[in-house]
Amino acid sequence: MSKPLTRSNKTSRTPNNRNHRRKAVLPRPPPPPSVDGGNDSASFSAPAPPRIIPAASEPALLPREFFQVDALDLAPRLLGKLLRRDDVVLRITEVEAYRPNDTACHARFGITARTAPVFGPGGHAYVYLCYGLHTMFNVVADKVGVGAAVLIRSCAPVNGLEVIQQRRGQKTEKPVLLAGPGKVAQALGLSTAWSNHPLYTPGGLEVLYGPEPDQMLIGPRVGINYASPEHVTAPWRFAISDSPWISAPKSTLSPTQVLVNPLERE
Repeated sequence: MSKPLTRSNKTSRTPNNRNHRRKAVLPRPPPPPSVDGGNDSASFSAPAPPRIIPAASEPALLPREFFQVDALDLAPRLLGKLLRRDDVVLRITEVEAYRPNDTACHARFGITARTAPVFGPGGHAYVYLCYGLHTMFNVVADKVGVGAAVLIRSCAPVNGLEVIQQRRGQKTEKPVLLAGPGKVAQALGLSTAWSNHPLYTPGGLEVLYGPEPDQMLIGPRVGINYASPEHVTAPWRFAISDSPWISAPKSTLSPTQVLVNPLERE
């Protein structure tokens, strides 16, 4: 802020007054700005411009560190978060955790051209074809080399419904539109080319903060009968309890199970 202007002291015009030059002339404080923002005095400097605060309706990207935890910790934290690709925004309503040394996880095959992204850094996408037909979208968890991910099983539409319906080939607003992992990837327009895409950087496919669910359902994962018995029954499937946007079977989900890992974490 510039210094306020001062006026010369005209209380004495006697040239022979020696004390006149020794008297300190105190500057007058600047007047406050007027209500309408005007300037009532030439001595008042314009106020600094206001800070630009992002709109509350604009969700922020999740940071890279959010994803670099055990898949079993990341999975429930992803519930309620938002997936965004261009104008399409989905809210995550159902997920499954896949961990290292898990006989249902693709990491059991080791690093291949297909599975390499799942061994990458947490926060990247892992997209693969199931039975050569359905595109499955996963969020990689944990640190580089661990081999863990969270499968996005179901979502609810937030924005871009017409685009979602067009991609899905269904003119409906019912949960059947997005209840199932293949449907989620199709609604987002994903292919295996998106595998290894960072989800914490602006543009492309992003994961954003979203409203936290009040309660969640827990149960065993779906379609992994090939895995060892302890992994088949492990309650590593999570869903928002009050959401209709959940895939079948719903009867295996329960709000009464405690959120703990029944297996010792390696």
